[in-house]
Amino acid sequence: MRKILVFVLMLGLVLSIAPNAALAQADECVISFLTVWSGEAELPFWEGMVAPFVEETGCTIEVESTRDLVPVLTTRVEAGNPPDIAGVPSFGAIATFLEEGDVAPLDFLDVDRMNEQFGEVWMDLGSVDGTLYGIFPRASLKSLVWYSPPAFEAAGYTVPETWDDMLALCQQIYDDGAACFSIGLEAQAASGWPATDWVEDIMLRTAPLEAYDAWIDHEIEWTGEEVTRAWETFGEIAGNEDFLFGGAAGTVATPFGESVCPLFTDPPGAYLHRQADFIQSFIADCPGGEALVPGEDFDFFLFPSINEEFGTPGLGGADLFVLFSDDPNVQALADFLTQPEALQGWLDAGGSGIATNNQFPLDSYPDPVSRRAAELLQQVDSFRFDASDLMPGDVNQAFWTGSLDFIQNPGSLADILANIEAIADEAYAE
Repeated sequence: MRKILVFVLMLGLVLSIAPNAALAQADECVISFLTVWSGEAELPFWEGMVAPFVEETGCTIEVESTRDLVPVLTTRVEAGNPPDIAGVPSFGAIATFLEEGDVAPLDFLDVDRMNEQFGEVWMDLGSVDGTLYGIFPRASLKSLVWYSPPAFEAAGYTVPETWDDMLALCQQIYDDGAACFSIGLEAQAASGWPATDWVEDIMLRTAPLEAYDAWIDHEIEWTGEEVTRAWETFGEIAGNEDFLFGGAAGTVATPFGESVCPLFTDPPGAYLHRQADFIQSFIADCPGGEALVPGEDFDFFLFPSINEEFGTPGLGGADLFVLFSDDPNVQALADFLTQPEALQGWLDAGGSGIATNNQFPLDSYPDPVSRRAAELLQQVDSFRFDASDLMPGDVNQAFWTGSLDFIQNPGSLADILANIEAIADEAYAE
């Protein structure tokens, strides 16, 4: 499914445009943008984030939306008609273009400013072999464990700082007659994906980053030590029915968006819920959720460390933009997208996300929970993208399905991993 939209906005918005935007000229300034985005959910990017650039420069943005981004991008590059800017899932997806020199380096950006405002984590993620090729205007953080401060205070619980602390807390909660975690894995065709996020967060805390990256590229086996250990550690909570609200059957059958609600019943059905920053919108849909105050009635802490050696990495997603053009107008837009003002337009237009630019004012976020997520993102020791999202579709599906099987039968882990490994062998060989 492909859609092409000519985007020219004159909304009268007044924002400071990045210095390089002065290079853009209204005459014959047309910038093409290829993305997987579609629908109203992404309108804040165009109407809020990009509109000020259009307003200031008079440029036209031609947007092509497709679900098959890499094949479309390949066709266009081979035909000599690449987009000026593309939003891609990862550098791995465009490795061939990088090797052949089709992707333009971002050497026009002020390196000192970028290092200061984005820091080592995002500069490293945006670089290949020491050269900056990608920018990340915003991100989302998945490594969060949600709880109700009033419920914790009433029960005398404290926020755990380590995995062992969290296991001890789960045992204490069980001894007090309640469930520790509420986990919901039902998501129609994507059922199981919330469990894969657990495994990914755990692997980042129990193995080197190099092992996590190798896992994505199937350079280590699913049956290997690093992956197996991550699943086994997950099983210390997910494989213990005493710790799960509704037990294994309830965990598999509960829609993921509803599984946060037991934290807010009286008495609480569960006390903890691991999910990304977006779950705040689902909390509002819980019975009585509209009356809950962010930062007071619900809050979160960073998924705790497991092995001190590997610290507390962040797991999540981010928008990776790369350039296939060195035109000054395109460079001006790319530079603008790295500025704090760009994300402000996104949020003002109703969008969500966390600024990767650490100079974005924290008081610009709409609520204290969003501000805390932004603070935590700046504090993580490292950051990696959701592994399953970067794997071939068949492997991703097997990962989801295997997670469901594991919850219901933790003793079958060896068979589950052997099955995923067989599917991965075939998928990566194609």
